[in-house]
Amino acid sequence: MEMTEGQRAAEQSQVEWLTADQVESWLSVTRLLIWLPWSLDQQLQRDANLGMVEYQVLAKLSESPGRTMRMSALGFVTNVSLSRLSHLVKRLEARGLVRREPDPADGRFTNAILTDKGFQTLAEAAPGHVAHVRSLVIDVLSPEQLRRLGLAADRIMSRIDRA
Repeated sequence: MEMTEGQRAAEQSQVEWLTADQVESWLSVTRLLIWLPWSLDQQLQRDANLGMVEYQVLAKLSESPGRTMRMSALGFVTNVSLSRLSHLVKRLEARGLVRREPDPADGRFTNAILTDKGFQTLAEAAPGHVAHVRSLVIDVLSPEQLRRLGLAADRIMSRIDRA
């Protein structure tokens, strides 16, 4: 059902518009959301031939028991759709970094498993990635600013519906 002009006007009058200072802060956050992932991705592509999401997949697998996760769980923790994750893991498989196998506990599910080559690739990529993260975020903030940034990020994440 389409809104009438009067309904749209009533809805707009109920909006609590941002102040100039809030707009300025919000625009700073949006620039960060756009440029930080881009910069991290560029560094990983240049130094390790990995995209940011590929790095995240390898890292999550490396932290999992047996370097193994169900594809559905891996998709959830990396915020990647199962379709996109399937294509991404297929590319990682072609490079010998990951393999897929049916879950022995329930064959309806598929596990992604980090190979030794994948672990080695991640281990080689990690120092440069950490150095870049340090240069962009960690080292430009005081310990208190970094703590507050983490708390603010956690508060925002608690409001995001990931369902």
